[in-house]
Amino acid sequence: MVTILDVARAAGVSKSTVSRVLDERLPRSTSETAERVRKVAAELGYVRDPLASGLRRSGTSTVGVIVPRLTDTVMAMLYEAITAVAADRGLFTVVATTEDQPEAETVAVQSLRRRRVDGLILTTARVGTPVDVGATSYALALRTDGSSPAAIGDDRLGAQLATRHLIDLGHRRIGLVGGPEYASSACGRAEGYREALEHTGIAFDPALVAGDAFSIEAGEIAGRRLLDRPDRPSAVFAVNDNTAIGVLSAAHALGLEVPRDLSIVGYNDIPVVSRLPVPLTTVRVPFRQIAEDALRLILDDSRGRSGETLVSAPTLIPRESTTAPPR
Repeated sequence: MVTILDVARAAGVSKSTVSRVLDERLPRSTSETAERVRKVAAELGYVRDPLASGLRRSGTSTVGVIVPRLTDTVMAMLYEAITAVAADRGLFTVVATTEDQPEAETVAVQSLRRRRVDGLILTTARVGTPVDVGATSYALALRTDGSSPAAIGDDRLGAQLATRHLIDLGHRRIGLVGGPEYASSACGRAEGYREALEHTGIAFDPALVAGDAFSIEAGEIAGRRLLDRPDRPSAVFAVNDNTAIGVLSAAHALGLEVPRDLSIVGYNDIPVVSRLPVPLTTVRVPFRQIAEDALRLILDDSRGRSGETLVSAPTLIPRESTTAPPR
C-alpha cells in the first residue's frame, strides 16, 4: 500500500505537507507544491486510509504505547516498529513505562487518556487480568490477557521450532530457562517446549526447568542452577535472548564451552545476539507484523471490541551456539 511517506519522498516534501494538501476538509491549495503533491499521489496510486483519517478527525492523531521498560531491547524494537507503522498512517506515538507493575500500568493508562490519545497499545498484559482502559480503543501486543484484542507472535510454535532443532541435533536432556508465569509469551513458550519433547517421546523433567523472569541476571541464576550439577543438560532453550545471554555467562563461569559442551537457543533475535563471540541460535519474532496488526485492531475498533487475536509466525535462525551433543 502506498503511504503518505512514499508520496512525501517522491514529491520532495514533508509528510505534514502531503497530509495538509490531501486533506479534503481543508481549503484546496493551488500552489505549485500542492499541485506536485497531488500529481505524485495520483501517479503512485495513493489511496487515503479511511480508518486512520477517521481517527484523526475524532481526536489527536496520537497513539499511546505502554511497555514495561525501554531498556528491554525487545520492547524498544516493538515500539520503534509501532512508531514507523503509525507514521505511515500520519499518526504520532507516545510511550509510557511501567516496570511491569500493574499499579504503574493503571497510572499510565489514566495519564495517556487525559492526554486524549486516540488509542492504546499495551505490552504489559497479565494472563487472566484484563486492563481497564475505559472507552479508549486499545490492543495488546506480544502478550495477551486471554480476552482483550491482541497482536502476538505464535509463542508455542516458536518454542517447538527451538526445541525440535535441539532434538534434531541429537539432544535428549534439554533444559528450559523460563519467564514470569503472568506473561502469556513465557507460558506459551514453556508449553511449546513441553509439546516438542512429548511429540518426540522425551519425558518432561521438571528438574530441567528454572527461571522466572526475562532479565540477563535471571538467566544467569537459572543457568547456574541447571548447569552446576553432574547430570546437567546438554542443551538449553531460553524463553528470550536476555536469559540466553545469562545462560552463556553462567556456562562461561563454570568453564563450559558453547557449543562444544552446551548448546543454547534464545528467542526474539535482538540485534546483539548475532554479534556475540558465539552467535546465538534464536527464534526471530516478526515485530513489524505485530505492530501493524496491533494498530489495525485499534483503528478498526469494531474488530478490537470483539476480542480478536491476530497471531504471526516466528522463524528459527540457526547460528553457532548449537551443535550435536558431546559423545
